[in-house]
Amino acid sequence: MRIIEPSELIINPDGTIFHLHMTPEQLADHVILVGDPGRVKMIAGYFNKIESSTENREFVSVTGYYREKRITVLSTGIGTDNIDIVVNELDALVNIDLTTRQIKAEKKSLNLIRIGTSGGLQDDIPVNAYLASRKAIGFDGLLNFYRDRDKVSDLNFENELKKHLGWHGQLASPYVVDADNQLFEKVIDDDFVKGITISAPGFYGPQGRELRLPIVDPMINDRIAAFRFENQKITNYEMECSAIYGLSKLLGHKALTVCIIIANRMLKKANEDYKPVMAQLVQKVLDRI
Repeated sequence: MRIIEPSELIINPDGTIFHLHMTPEQLADHVILVGDPGRVKMIAGYFNKIESSTENREFVSVTGYYREKRITVLSTGIGTDNIDIVVNELDALVNIDLTTRQIKAEKKSLNLIRIGTSGGLQDDIPVNAYLASRKAIGFDGLLNFYRDRDKVSDLNFENELKKHLGWHGQLASPYVVDADNQLFEKVIDDDFVKGITISAPGFYGPQGRELRLPIVDPMINDRIAAFRFENQKITNYEMECSAIYGLSKLLGHKALTVCIIIANRMLKKANEDYKPVMAQLVQKVLDRI
């Protein structure tokens, strides 16, 4: 059986995994992922018992109990590159023996739920709406580095989207992955818009914003909004969902993303004071997982 080399799986001197600074005992089966480290404290404020907390760079975690449910809240920072670190290290905590450096014969599946913010791409989605990502599109290219990406991707959707957008050859090829259906049905109700989410590898140019730098395709958001495939349409931008879905599918975990629409890109409207709406969304998720 393979022993994973120290250069490939780095363990800190205190026995914690390299970036997250967590041990297997500090991780619950239900994991809420947030971008903002400050949101960890807010969500943990709903817990009736705190077991442990960790902090390293942007990766802050609290594990405790919400009523009778053991939950870990973990901040990821921004971007799918950070998600590559987070999901791989979460998986290692439950599916690799950190002492022997061997992959466990019996695998554990985690429930990973991202709670975040997002920008709407359809004019019928109001600011402050809750949106659940039934499907995610990765403009970042991260999943393309993993051998079995085609096995977990919606290849027909990918091909039609690239044709419709006239995909530029210098950009990473998009990948498309579904949410876990079981987790989706458990958490999502009629209060949510059910949508398809693009995860972009940046906030400005990759999401069609121009400040001083011109972008390759100034009309990309209009073309994205007009795209239809099997009565499906793309609803919003954010920056993490696609990697969470793709890596979770490859590793055998369940994943779901829910966001507040804090800006509508088509209507040019935004709500900077979204924290009360976020608190309501957090409470809803905690009650349902």
